[in-house]
Formats: sequence, structure tokens, C-alpha cells
Amino acid sequence: MKPPQMHRQAFPRAALLAAVLGLAFLLTACVSTVKSFPLQEKFGSTATYSRLFDARPEQTCEAARRALLSQGYIINTARVDLVEGQKSFQPEAEAHLQMVIRVVCAPESADGKISLGFVTALQDSYQLKKSNNSASLGVGAIGSVSLPFSSSNDSMVKVGSVTISSDAFYDSFFELVSRYLATVDDLPLSQ
Repeated sequence: MKPPQMHRQAFPRAALLAAVLGLAFLLTACVSTVKSFPLQEKFGSTATYSRLFDARPEQTCEAARRALLSQGYIINTARVDLVEGQKSFQPEAEAHLQMVIRVVCAPESADGKISLGFVTALQDSYQLKKSNNSASLGVGAIGSVSLPFSSSNDSMVKVGSVTISSDAFYDSFFELVSRYLATVDDLPLSQ
């Protein structure tokens, strides 16, 4: 009588399957999960970021440019339909903030005498990052004497960026634009 034959292929397949499953388990354990955030945009009220003005778009943008200049903003872009300015703040010794305000002026009436000003303020936050670099000098003739030399490199690293959503912030800006609009009312139409 012949001894029962063992299936040699069954064992390697089982070992291969176990190895593949083990590898898959290790890979899923090593993969970090992506943090999910709730939806930030609501597309609700339009009152926060826009206002109607009884002026042509170029007058509204000129008033916005003057409003930004009056608050110490550096104007990056000034066109008849767009103004962008930026200003830097340093609330702490190792922190820096940069505010960029963008105003888009669009006609709202057929005759162009009413405009809609859209404003967005973006605030970037930076923190001081210190990195120490060190090296040592060994002098072989004297022995194993090491003289440490160190230096540090400081750099500002962007740590956050947020669109300002405060109604009070935009209300005060639009109020300032309205005050300057009275002074630019007599500007000639641009060609």
C-alpha cells in the first residue's frame, strides 16, 4: 500500500497567502489617516464681503485705494476694477502677521453709476523657527580634544492663513471707503 501523498502546492499557497495578508496588515498600519475637517464654506449672507455704492466702479476702487493707504497699507495692485494692498504686523517678538486686502469693483447697474465692492482680507501668520547647527573640531596631535562651534539660523515659517470673516472688520472698512468716496466723486470717467 502506498503512503498518502501530500500536496506540496497547498503549503506554499497558504504560506504565500499568509505573507500577503501580513504585508497588507503592516502597510495599512503604517499609513497615517488623513485628518478630515468639516466643510468650512457656507455660501450664506453676501452682506459680509460686499456693499453697494452710489458710484462708478473706478470711483469705488479709488476710494478703496485711498482707504487702504490711509491705514498704512502698501498698494500692490491698483486698477479701475481691482485694488490690493498689504500690511505687516508684529504682535510678539517671534510672531509676524501679514494682512492682504483685495477689493474688486463691479458695475451693478446698466448705466454704471452703482457699483458693488467685494472685499476679502487674508491674514497669514508666521512664527520664528530656530535651528541650531553645530560642529566640533578635533585636533589629533593633542589627543581627542573637541572644540564645539555652533551657529543658529532663524527663519520665519508660515504657520497659518485665514480669511477674516468678522462683520465688524468689514463694516469699518466699508465705512472708511464711503468717507473717501465723497472725495473722489468728481473724478473723470476713465477711458
